[in-house]
Amino acid sequence: MERKFKGKSLWEFPDDYTVVDIETNGMFSSVCEIIEISAVKFRANIKVGTFSTLIKPKRKIDWFITKLTGITDAMAENGADITEALTEFKQFVSDDILVGYNVNFDVNFLYDNMLYYLCEPLTNDFVDVLRFSRRALRNIENHKQTTVAAYYGISVEGAHRAEKDCLICNEVYQNLRKLFNDNL
Repeated sequence: MERKFKGKSLWEFPDDYTVVDIETNGMFSSVCEIIEISAVKFRANIKVGTFSTLIKPKRKIDWFITKLTGITDAMAENGADITEALTEFKQFVSDDILVGYNVNFDVNFLYDNMLYYLCEPLTNDFVDVLRFSRRALRNIENHKQTTVAAYYGISVEGAHRAEKDCLICNEVYQNLRKLFNDNL
């Protein structure tokens, strides 16, 4: 699917940005749903705000997703309506640069859902921390966020919940930023 208005992937370390992460009940935005959105805003690399919400899905959450994320049907039952959640998310992130780990997945899911439910696409530029880890850390087992976090001694307890993944991602981002800046 062409995403004509999608923001640009940036190769930089901005000081002002919003880290984003979503949890979904599957891999494909055409048939799967967002069940959690989180965003953590940073100004001058300091956390200044958080947005996080569960979203009530239209279908049951697969057992594998519950095992991975800990999000149950009972938890999601009281979640926000997707249109309301996307509206609040868009207001929170405004025109910030988005930062995330394998963020193309999140951006594409958000783009498609915002286009469908809000009739406007997500146009924010974004930075993919995974790209930096692949470039800088060539000798690690794999480049999963939890593996890279463990490499840096970052706790991954609570991983695979959107807000916690935002915080882990930011710590990885800051470590990679330092590594890149030290080697310039």
